[in-house]
Amino acid sequence: MNFPVLKGAGYVLVNTPDMIIQNGSTCQTERVVNPDSEFLKEVGKHIRSFDEVVKYLPNQVYIGNIAPQELENYEMPFTNHSYEEGKADGKMGKIVKQDVFIALLQMSDAFDLVKLSEEFVNEIKPVIEEEYPILEPYFGHLKGSDISNAQELFDTHMAEALYHDGKVCGYIKAAHDIDVNLSAHTMFENLVVKASGVLAAVELVTKNDINRDDIDYVIECSEEACGDVNQRGGGNFAKSIAEVVGLQNATGSDTRGFCAAPIHSLIEASALVKSGVYKNVMIVAGGSTAKLGMNAKDHVKKGFPVLEDVVGGFAILISENDGVHPVLRTDIVGRHTVKTGSSPQAVISSLVSQSLEENGLKITDVDKFSVEMQNPDITKPAGAGNVPEANYKMIAALAVKQGDLDRKELANFIKEKGLVGWAPTQGHIPSGIPYAGHAIKDLTEGDYNRVMFVGKGSLFLGRMTNLFDGVSIVMERNDGKMEDESSVSSESEKDQIKKVIAESMRKLAENLLAE
Repeated sequence: MNFPVLKGAGYVLVNTPDMIIQNGSTCQTERVVNPDSEFLKEVGKHIRSFDEVVKYLPNQVYIGNIAPQELENYEMPFTNHSYEEGKADGKMGKIVKQDVFIALLQMSDAFDLVKLSEEFVNEIKPVIEEEYPILEPYFGHLKGSDISNAQELFDTHMAEALYHDGKVCGYIKAAHDIDVNLSAHTMFENLVVKASGVLAAVELVTKNDINRDDIDYVIECSEEACGDVNQRGGGNFAKSIAEVVGLQNATGSDTRGFCAAPIHSLIEASALVKSGVYKNVMIVAGGSTAKLGMNAKDHVKKGFPVLEDVVGGFAILISENDGVHPVLRTDIVGRHTVKTGSSPQAVISSLVSQSLEENGLKITDVDKFSVEMQNPDITKPAGAGNVPEANYKMIAALAVKQGDLDRKELANFIKEKGLVGWAPTQGHIPSGIPYAGHAIKDLTEGDYNRVMFVGKGSLFLGRMTNLFDGVSIVMERNDGKMEDESSVSSESEKDQIKKVIAESMRKLAENLLAE
């Protein structure tokens, strides 16, 4: 049986120091409810420089310069270490500066909503032209304007300010006078999703030498929604990203499922390729400004830098089996159903063990589990603990309960089968996919044979249901055995023979009736 393969991955982290304070939900809320708070006075002192962001170990893992397994060699918190060899350009992605990203916001704008000062554009345009030749068709979108009326627009909530180095360098206008779905704030968030998705897709195609014309479908799986008063989340981020990146032969759609959406999308893309509907499906997700500095109060209080200082994005490509890249086992898919329940054991069993058992496998047959790969540097000071480790403990406990693992091997299981978290807390971004690029290497050049991606989602946040959600899928080393053309031809010939026989029988029946 031919399974689809994971052919490549691309990642982006956009360092947005000004957006933390101006656009992150924590700082925005604080300005409304407690404008004179000590937190607002102190938070600016805890913002890292771009160089510090680049040399931060988890960020280097995210863009592929360090293998995630290497994090085990460093004591936490990772803020105590500076990876001096760190570079902004990685093997699988890139760390992008805020001014470059602001320029990309305007280049991604299809309705002339983004206005940038002439001074800002004159400084950044040569950088864009040098770093992103792939986006040359959109260089013309980058143009300066007179923004002297900015304050009036801010005061009337008809524009959202764009800051760089503490100064207003432009703004994003509302797309409608009264429709809250097209407000300046919403358009700002949605353009951030689109632009960061564009950057991630660019990293995918450039770092993996992918022919853009070969991509025929795109699935976008972030947590924002675009639409207007009559269809609040109608979409379509996927096709808008494909347009800017130059995927001329692609169509696409958006998939939503909170933090589980990336793995839902991975399963959907794999099914589309496996069925033959599409040959190459790109999954892409932009990041969230609302989550910038989300836990900043706790970080500031405990003397940490504000670690949620990047907008994350990723893009991966699912393609037909090439005999080389790891295969996605569409027959080993775990899912949390309506009847599963919310107990930890029921959740982990539905996502991890049931699909394995159905295929004659045990939990211990999986070399690595990629779960919610949140960076513990971010979550522990905020009281959320070490999220990946908590997941691995539950998986290990289930393995013990099922008799697959001796209780005294619990600690070793977590180390051998788990990974130290490194992804920014951008909601959907940590959900399994940060390991995808590394997994390609581990399953081709390394000694792993099988990994599992697990995504979980908190549906109660949408106030539509209290149900939990989650899905999983297994990816394996490619054994190089592909369905050969002769067997396909043979099956085709069999179909033709069946049709001939059926037609002959029909004619025979007609003749008998005529007699």
